[in-house]
Amino acid sequence: MAVNGDKGDYICSVEAAVNEIGGKWKSLVLCSLKDGKLRFGEINNKLPEISQRMLTKTLRELEKDRIINRKVYPEVPPRVEYSLTAKGESVLPILDSLCDWGKKYCEYNEN
Repeated sequence: MAVNGDKGDYICSVEAAVNEIGGKWKSLVLCSLKDGKLRFGEINNKLPEISQRMLTKTLRELEKDRIINRKVYPEVPPRVEYSLTAKGESVLPILDSLCDWGKKYCEYNEN
């Protein structure tokens, strides 16, 4: 069943979801923000394997898709915090389910 989204037509709704939160880093960035606001360096510390360039790109994409908020405080030096939007919060149960499945998958492969 075709689904029409703001980025075009999708073959199915799974394609739309993967387009929004798929890829190696988007879901991990979202998981890092699930407990509240974080600054760029704090996200980078939680995900030490991501390059600063890739983290910047991922945060921009998530902000553009209205999944996260970026708040700049008018200070010197500027302080920037990232947080989940309502749209971003709505994906957390899905990520929790993926996490549970991943744990079971890893246990299955150990046997």
